[in-house]
Amino acid sequence: MKGRNVRRTLVVSIVMVGLSVPLMSQELGRRLGGENGPPVAKADPSRPVPKLADGTVDLSGVWRDGGDANLPRQLKPGELDSLMLPWAKAKMASRKETDNPYFYCMPGGPLRLTGSFAWRFVQHPTVNATHIFQIQEGNSHSYRQIFMDGRKHPEDPSPTWYGHSIGRWAGPTLVVDTIGLNDKFWIDRPGTPHTEQLHLIERWTRSNFTTLDRVVTIDDPGAFSKPFDVSFKANLAVDGSEIMEY
Repeated sequence: MKGRNVRRTLVVSIVMVGLSVPLMSQELGRRLGGENGPPVAKADPSRPVPKLADGTVDLSGVWRDGGDANLPRQLKPGELDSLMLPWAKAKMASRKETDNPYFYCMPGGPLRLTGSFAWRFVQHPTVNATHIFQIQEGNSHSYRQIFMDGRKHPEDPSPTWYGHSIGRWAGPTLVVDTIGLNDKFWIDRPGTPHTEQLHLIERWTRSNFTTLDRVVTIDDPGAFSKPFDVSFKANLAVDGSEIMEY
């Protein structure tokens, strides 16, 4: 009799676990959107771009995509090779995917802060913001701060993973200028090299309610013969999405 009770308890437990797994998967899917990020909201042309009380664009919401670059694919065939200095070409050719610091939970730098996982802009305060923060569901649980209070770059910044960023509004476009980046991260997935001379200028424009267009000027005289632009598109996640721990 005792053996039957044990078997009955075991069967009930297995059934309960079996019923709970789909529910857990549904919840995880709602928040993460499957493998990488939350599901994208459907475009709605009738919804205007939201504004804050001071007239600036409201960047709030959970976003996905908008970065995680692959420069050889984003430029014309052969264009990146023509831009890279000889040492940079040789360095890139020697790199293996397993060497990528990102795979060892190191920060990925500004371009890769906004990959296919969930992330947010946080404007603080919400009126006449002095800071904008980017927080993400990704490596090292790190964040990026953008100073909006009119300060200048330091003359000799200590190189860091996300650098020193200052921002300003140019009409509806957020312009972010970043220097002081270290050379420890890969600027993109294939391993395009850069130096501590790397200078990024990002232009973020919320072109409609569900889309953020991002154009990045990459300028690094230590690695490239001239500046060049790459473009990205970030997508608003569905209501109820959240950033989860990586």
